[in-house]
Amino acid sequence: MPKAYLILLIAVFAETVGTTALQASQQFTRFWPSVLVVIGYGFAFYLLGLTLKYMPVGIVYAIWSGLGIFFIAIIGFLVFGQKLDIWAILGLSLILAGILIIHLFSKTAGH
Repeated sequence: MPKAYLILLIAVFAETVGTTALQASQQFTRFWPSVLVVIGYGFAFYLLGLTLKYMPVGIVYAIWSGLGIFFIAIIGFLVFGQKLDIWAILGLSLILAGILIIHLFSKTAGH
């Protein structure tokens, strides 16, 4: 796996942790989840910036935001009991398909 993709995947993980903590912070009324929000997002944006040395911003952001949406939807379903109807699942599948198309076929992605 190229270095840029590894950094980007870690950034997605950090953003996913931050967003999960955002829900758990209950509008910043719980201290430790609120701290985790700041750390998660800060680290995610730092790593996101590093990937821009290797890949174009549009591709980086598409992959970062798309995977973040996909993972947060799954976490929302599994951890927070949020419902996903068939249309949400279809939409999430299309987002994931778009990311795979970029990764597998686009020369813009900087493989």
